[in-house]
Amino acid sequence: MPTLARTLTISGSVAAALALGGLAATPAVAATTLSSGHVDVLDAEWDGTDLHLHVHDEENATEYEPADVTLSVPAAARVANPGYGFLGSGSQIWLLPDTEAEADAAGVLFPGISTEHLTTGVFANNAVTYRLVSATRNGAATNDFSIYEGAGTRWYDSNPATTGFKSKSFAVSSHNHANWAFEEAGTYELTFSVQGTVDGVTESATETYTVVVSS
Repeated sequence: MPTLARTLTISGSVAAALALGGLAATPAVAATTLSSGHVDVLDAEWDGTDLHLHVHDEENATEYEPADVTLSVPAAARVANPGYGFLGSGSQIWLLPDTEAEADAAGVLFPGISTEHLTTGVFANNAVTYRLVSATRNGAATNDFSIYEGAGTRWYDSNPATTGFKSKSFAVSSHNHANWAFEEAGTYELTFSVQGTVDGVTESATETYTVVVSS
């Protein structure tokens, strides 16, 4: 649900610019690691001119720039591979589950995809599209990341050989959860964009998210 008390972290350069402009500057915030709790990893906002992507920590009502956050997936996230073909042939995967109870029990992140801060009536068809632009693991393109719901219904698949499952539309003012799966340990760089049409003009924003999966 929308959170009224919201804090946006400000990078050092922005804080310095505010100070030079005579405004009260928020101190620069150190890089943050999020490893548990309800976090909307993809959180779109519209400021009346531009789309933006943030990471919204629901637990602390705080927003972060994606570049300032590392998402940590601990060894405790390992589960038996449910056997869906797109998850590879390994016996285990690292899973951030689609229910809060499961995530809390495992002590891992409960990741969301949110459009709840977008207002109805602004975007064409009252929808925006999130696209998985690219995915790497340890610096190389990877097919080890996917997002799916239920019994293997894919939303996203990083496999470069798979042309589908790279984009999905979501209604504005909605809050969505699915399983985030990683097939190997390593450092992932996941680049996502959000796109929508406002008064006939295509608006978009793109950010890269760092996810560290521990063995």
